[in-house]
Amino acid sequence: MPAAARPGDLDVATLTDFLGSCAPFDALEPSELARIVAHAVVEQYEAGDVILDAFDARIAELFVVWEGRVDIWINRDRLTELPDKTEGSGGLFGYVAALTGAALRPRAVAVGRVVVVRLPADLVAPAFASRRGARFLAQEVWSTNQRAVGVPAYTLVDDLVARAPLVVDAEASIADAALRMAQADLQYAAVRIGPGRFGLITDASIRDVVASALPTTMPVVEVMDPDPPTVQLGASANEALIKVLERAADVVLVTDRTGELCGAVAPIDFVVSSTTAGAALHEQLRRATTVAELEHRYRGVPQLVSDLMARGLASSRVITVHSALVDTLVRRAIQLVMEAHPDLDVDSFTWLSLGSNGRREAVLSSDIDASVSFADGMGADEIGRYRPAFLEIAAVLERAGLKHDRHGVSPVNPEFALTHRQWEAAARGWLSRPREDDAVIKTCLLVDGRPIHGDLTLPEVARVFGDLRLHPSTMKVLLAISVDRSRTPRGRWRRKQVDLKTQALLPITNVARWAALSVGATAVGTQERLRAAAGSPVLTAEDAETLSDVFEIVQRMRLRHQLEQLGSGATPSDTIRLRDLSSIEASVLDEAIGEITAIQRRMANLAKFAPTLQGSPLV
Repeated sequence: MPAAARPGDLDVATLTDFLGSCAPFDALEPSELARIVAHAVVEQYEAGDVILDAFDARIAELFVVWEGRVDIWINRDRLTELPDKTEGSGGLFGYVAALTGAALRPRAVAVGRVVVVRLPADLVAPAFASRRGARFLAQEVWSTNQRAVGVPAYTLVDDLVARAPLVVDAEASIADAALRMAQADLQYAAVRIGPGRFGLITDASIRDVVASALPTTMPVVEVMDPDPPTVQLGASANEALIKVLERAADVVLVTDRTGELCGAVAPIDFVVSSTTAGAALHEQLRRATTVAELEHRYRGVPQLVSDLMARGLASSRVITVHSALVDTLVRRAIQLVMEAHPDLDVDSFTWLSLGSNGRREAVLSSDIDASVSFADGMGADEIGRYRPAFLEIAAVLERAGLKHDRHGVSPVNPEFALTHRQWEAAARGWLSRPREDDAVIKTCLLVDGRPIHGDLTLPEVARVFGDLRLHPSTMKVLLAISVDRSRTPRGRWRRKQVDLKTQALLPITNVARWAALSVGATAVGTQERLRAAAGSPVLTAEDAETLSDVFEIVQRMRLRHQLEQLGSGATPSDTIRLRDLSSIEASVLDEAIGEITAIQRRMANLAKFAPTLQGSPLV
């Protein structure tokens, strides 16, 4: 229940000043405003509370947001989708239903802790009769009609390209590029660096130049992104969206099949597409102003995952979108928590996502494995000062719905919060003693690591693992893990349940990691690693393709299972009972596991004869 208070319990002058600054009440005479304030009720709501549902009942009051933010839905048939708008301090809602006396709209839900002022409709009606009030209503009706026309179901990136591109030469100065961007009213300029090849400069990169006091006479080639995210005409809007989420990009370039630039799309362009709702949620997470709002926003992610699955998007693509949203949640949690600790330097450490998060393969049951790498020269006591903040970050992620191991693979654990040089020394120790102290497990975690905050270039520990294939003892252990079939279930009717992660997905992940490392590939995702290693001495192209297909099939089965568990109020897990599968699904799973074991067997046999780079056998 909301906490309510009459003006007598409040500072009347403060409330009067606040309402007097909000349209259309700023047009009222002091006596009229005082009469409204005298009958106002101030209420406080917690995150997720329904403040108003005017679709189901007639109301005689309207609401003004005093503190916090409120999500607003104006279409009854879209209540399960993202809100039509969000009102902050000074925003009004409920006035249409209140002034007409009809059960029309909206539904309003608190985003984090919210304080609203409830006002009687009959007392505030004169405010809307003024010229200022009429203008307010006209603007609101126009914007509402614009939204109510319907959201076009764009499916191709072609439909999102609205304007011709701006292209500048590599030798153009930063100042010249900025001027041309302003003249074209664009937030980017593509930089031609070769036939069919473009770099990218944006408003953000120009601001960085100015903030660093660098000369704007420099050529744009010095500050551009040389490898911007790019898609071709004909690509799905979802594919372009994934590029945005993966790279936290300001712009995605769109080319034709010959490589000629056709235009660009920005995150805001995806908001109009019902098939790319992830972009809107991504922006809401990125712009959350409090941890309460961030947690509340992220709780909409499982529904988004369900929607994407229902639309037929490939499970690998759904998981990529989900992983990107996890990245955004973690980044924003770090920023918001560190803002509350001004004595700590948010730029002194790099946050690495490890395991499935590092591979961009996080699902609804995934733990948030992570580590941090501090600047060299920081002592243990100084690093220890950051531990309470890391514990707060872990708590934010948990309240948002993620699982975070506080005592294991987490920056809260001193073993996973080291300086760059300490990480380098630890990595070299693991490589020299791969069979001791869980060294190979830690190696796998860090090999799959990906920085998402701080120094986004390869950290020192990753450079150590860059020549991992030159360490035959570690490669032997990794290969042994890859071809180990001891956990693989045998005989469909001998088991009552299957752990999809341990018994089906993990073997593929291990094979892909070893195979990619053996050919010196730097790919991190399982399917990307399989493609990179396809046709190598130990993994044939056919077997790599089969494992990739099996990975996709089992991941889709895993996601569906976890969404069903969430729907029934259960905690998502990787264990599935055979009786919960249809006969067709059970057969598909059985065949998939059979393919995995057969490929593991072939790899083990081939590895006996495949030489390493040094000419000695792998096993």
